[in-house]
Amino acid sequence: MLEVIDKLYETRHLTRDEWVALIEAQRSEERHHLTQKGAAPSTDAADGPLTAYLFERARAVRRQRYGDKVFIRGLIEISNRCRNDCLYCGIRRSNECAERYRLQPADIIACTDKGYELGFRTFVMQGGEDPFFTDEVLCPLIERIKANHPDCAITLSLGERTRESYQRLFDAGADRYLLRHETATDAHYRRLHPSELSLATRKACLSNLKEIGYQTGAGFMVGSPYQTVENLADDMLYLDELQPQMVGIGPFIPHRDTPFRDHAAGSVAQTLFFLGCLRLMLPASLLPATTAIGTLDPQGREKGMLAGANVVMPNLSPPENRGKYLLYNDKLATGCEAAEHLRELDRRFAAVGMRIAVDRGDFAG
Repeated sequence: MLEVIDKLYETRHLTRDEWVALIEAQRSEERHHLTQKGAAPSTDAADGPLTAYLFERARAVRRQRYGDKVFIRGLIEISNRCRNDCLYCGIRRSNECAERYRLQPADIIACTDKGYELGFRTFVMQGGEDPFFTDEVLCPLIERIKANHPDCAITLSLGERTRESYQRLFDAGADRYLLRHETATDAHYRRLHPSELSLATRKACLSNLKEIGYQTGAGFMVGSPYQTVENLADDMLYLDELQPQMVGIGPFIPHRDTPFRDHAAGSVAQTLFFLGCLRLMLPASLLPATTAIGTLDPQGREKGMLAGANVVMPNLSPPENRGKYLLYNDKLATGCEAAEHLRELDRRFAAVGMRIAVDRGDFAG
């Protein structure tokens, strides 16, 4: 399989059969590790020669594009109200146990002002598909943040909207948009989502975002219920076709108040493996070490960097709301996930040869 990794490094493309074989090889390596260690699911992803070789290649590619920089994004979770009922999500509309909240524009502006003082030059407004946040609310908000901090980028992660809405938000000053596709296989998508949502619509939204001119982010869950190796291969083929500027992936983690409460979490080791593959396939991509990785593994952020990641998104939301945006069980919102702890986060990244950059961190393609 090392020659398959070499092919990915040299050409940035693999066939579906090659992806299936590579993913199965990683799974075999991880199972061997578990057998040898007699341990719980592996988080020490670089124990095997295949993974170690991949990560070495991925780090070299990242250094060529971005040096040793880690780009920080100030995450503002603006609302946990959502009109959708995705089966895996803790803020799904039918979860009556969720303690709902919604930030007002003045609250969001205060978060960006605080973030700027801390050193953030990108703000990520993320939330459920809350009908309150119309274009009429968001456009003046974006314009105000840009007026206050013209050297900053604004990323939105607010779900599916019309092309016209995406255009208006872009014209108001939004720079980037994150919209994970979750899975690129239609039958699998239908098993994770209610009938009113479709993969075709999700893909159309992503195409619209790219055509408008956003730095566009997609991504998928690793180890989601009913996922197969072939599904994962299709995810990689779709990302190769889409060529997004950002890719967010993380292990599936169940939430106690969803239909998937009893499903096992995804593998951190496999998630890190895909980070390495994405760095080779999309060399200039902005790849976060996600909160989900850090939730399952205390060293997840550092391991993400060692696998080729170059972005983290500490939480800038008001402290009283951070524990309410629970997409999955035990989601981190304190410690190094909190924006106030950047010095400690920088110290931890220094241990793996990286450093936090006070920078917008734009796509370098």
